[in-house]
Amino acid sequence: MAEQGIRTGRLPSVRGRNARRPLRDARHKVAGVAAGLVFLGVLAPTPSGAVAPPVGGPGPGTTARFVPGPCPDTSEPVPGRCGFLEVPENRARRGGRTIRLAVAIIPAASARPAGDPVVFMTGGPGGDAIGDIPFLIDAGVNRTRDLIVMAQRGTLHSQPNLACPEIDHFYAAAVGLRYDAPSTGRRLVRATKECRERLTADGVELSAYNTTENAADFADLRKALGIDRWNVYGYSYGTDLALTFLRRHPAGIRSVAIDSVVPPRIVSLPWTWDSAREGINTIFAACAAQPRCKSRYPNLSRTLTQQVRRLEARPLTVRAQPPSGGTPVKVVLDGGALVNLLVANAVPAVDVPAALDELAHGNPTRFARARAAGATPVIGEFAHGLTQSVACSEWVPGYTQADLLRAGRRAFPGWPDTVLAQAPQLPFQHAACRVWNVPDRTSIQRVTTASAVPALVLSGTFDSKTGARWGAYAARTLARSTTVRIPGIGHWVVPQSPCAQKVLGSFLVRPTAPDTRCVAGLAPKPFTITPHPETA
Repeated sequence: MAEQGIRTGRLPSVRGRNARRPLRDARHKVAGVAAGLVFLGVLAPTPSGAVAPPVGGPGPGTTARFVPGPCPDTSEPVPGRCGFLEVPENRARRGGRTIRLAVAIIPAASARPAGDPVVFMTGGPGGDAIGDIPFLIDAGVNRTRDLIVMAQRGTLHSQPNLACPEIDHFYAAAVGLRYDAPSTGRRLVRATKECRERLTADGVELSAYNTTENAADFADLRKALGIDRWNVYGYSYGTDLALTFLRRHPAGIRSVAIDSVVPPRIVSLPWTWDSAREGINTIFAACAAQPRCKSRYPNLSRTLTQQVRRLEARPLTVRAQPPSGGTPVKVVLDGGALVNLLVANAVPAVDVPAALDELAHGNPTRFARARAAGATPVIGEFAHGLTQSVACSEWVPGYTQADLLRAGRRAFPGWPDTVLAQAPQLPFQHAACRVWNVPDRTSIQRVTTASAVPALVLSGTFDSKTGARWGAYAARTLARSTTVRIPGIGHWVVPQSPCAQKVLGSFLVRPTAPDTRCVAGLAPKPFTITPHPETA
C-alpha cells in the first residue's frame, strides 16, 4: 500500500523505496541472476509458449498500442525485452493526450514455459515496478512463466513521471524535525502544493491518475500484447489495483495472487490504525511465546506506550549515521516517529523488543539509525504525485480527522492524541489533499470484488501496514481462494519467505490446489536477546 505509506510503500524516515532497503542488502545474489540472463533475454529466440510482443498497433476497439523499445537504464540491467504501452491519459476525454508506460518482459527460467505469463502490479501507489524485477526473479516468480512488469502511470520510467522532488527534499529534512508537529505538516503541505503547481503547469491531468485508469492500462496491455490468458500478482497497493482489475476487467485472468492485502472497499486513513495495532501486537505476542524473549522483555506493550508518551512529551535529538554510511545527521525521535518506524518495519521485527528495551534504558541507537535512513532518499525515484492522486480521491474522502483520531484511540488507548491524529505512513494527509484537489472517486473505487477466479491470498503476521486479517477479509468474496498467513514476516511476503515462494509457484501451476504444506512448520525466528543493562 502507500508503500507511500501502504507500500510502499512511504514516510519521513523510511518513505517509499527506503522501506525496502533492508532487502537490497541481499541483492548481490539477485544481481548475479539478472546479469546472467540479460543477454539471453535480449538476444535469444522466444521459447515455445513465451510472450513475443507484437510490433503492430492496438487491437480492435482500443486506442492503446505497444511500441517495442530499449529497456530502462537501471543499475541492474533488465533481463528481457522492453517497450512502451501508449494509452490515453484520460479515457473519458476524446482527443486528449497520450501517455507512455514502460514495459519489461522477462523470459521464464524454464526451457519450456507455460503459455500464460505472470503480470506484476507493484505497491505504492507510486512505486518503481521496474526496480522490483530483481526481487521477483530472486523469488522465482518467472520460474515457469514469462514475467511482465509495467511501470504504472505516472511512475518512474513512464511519461509523464509524477515524481515530486519537492516532497523528497522535505522528507530528507524531516528526519531532523518533530514528526507530527504542525510546523512539519505545513512544510509537507507546502512541498505538496509546489509539486502540484509544477505538474499541472506541465499539462498533467492529476485526476486521471487513479486506480480505475491504472487497471484499464493493464487491460489494454494484455490486448496490445496479444495475450489470451495471464496470471496477476500484486502486492500492497498492487493488491488494491489487482482486485479492482479483477472486478472491472475479468476477461483473460487465469488466476490472481495478492500479497499484503489492501481491500478497495476498506482502505482509508482510519483503517491504517487497525493494521498498525494488529502487526505490532502480533510481534509482541510472538515474543511472549518464546520463553527467553518473554523473560527478558516482559510487558512490551506497556514499554511501547511509555516510550511513545515520553518521546512525545520530550523529543530526543541525536546525531545518527544512516545505515548506508556517510556523515551522521541530526535526528529527532518523538512519539510519532517511533510509531511510524515500527509500522514501516524500519527496525527488523526480530530486533524490536531489544530496540524498545534499549530505548527505555537510554540507548536510542537502533531507532535513530533507522530514522536517519530517510535523510538520503533517491530524489525522483518515487512518484509522490500518483500517491497523492490515489490517496486524495480514493482513501481520504468520507472520513474526517475526528474519525481518524477515534480509530487511533481505539487501537492504542493511552497514547497521546498528537500521535493518534496522524495516520501511520500518511501524516497530514487531509491537509495535503486540500491542496492536491482532485475529485472524490470513492463511489467508483470503494467496491467489494467478488469473483470465482482462483485466488491466492498471502499475508505476513508481522505486517503493520496491511494487517494479516485483511487478507482473510478480501478472500470472503473470492469463491475459489486459498488464504495463507506466513508467521514472522512483515510487508511484501514473497521476497522474504522461501515457503511463500513455494506456495506461489505451486499456485501458478495448480491455482485451485496450491501446495501449502510448508506453512505448517513455520514459526517466527528467535528474537534478539541482549544483556540486561543492570548485569552487562
